[in-house]
Amino acid sequence: MKMLIALALSLVLGGTAMAEDHSKDIVRKAAKAGVVETVDQLVATMEGAGLKIFARIDHGAGAQSIGEDVGASQLLIFGNPKVGTPAIKDDRISGLFLPLKVLVYEDAEGKTMIAYETPKANLGKLGGVSEDAPYLAVMTGALAKFTDGVAE
Repeated sequence: MKMLIALALSLVLGGTAMAEDHSKDIVRKAAKAGVVETVDQLVATMEGAGLKIFARIDHGAGAQSIGEDVGASQLLIFGNPKVGTPAIKDDRISGLFLPLKVLVYEDAEGKTMIAYETPKANLGKLGGVSEDAPYLAVMTGALAKFTDGVAE
């Protein structure tokens, strides 16, 4: 019994120590405009480049619908099947991370921020996606280009 308790305690404490810091995999940029305007600009630029906008989720409105306030916050889900399909062919679990996402939100100080997880970080967790897969560079470049266009 003592052995089981010791094992359980070591797993709990060890699991806490082994928690990974994924904050380095999140790119954050200050935006030039407000949340709605920034997302509108992203949508226009992305659609103009031939990308598909799959969803625009208004987290701020969702919070308000239950009487809460998280500030303005919208998640844009977008992609290009020509780029994403090879990732899914390499590892079907890539579908959990695709299409790509960009969050535009108002921080605690009222500043509009842009955030996204790097494709290498989220797809790199998978065994079937090579770190040098060409689509990772395309996804990374697209995220940087589109968000740089609306960043300060």
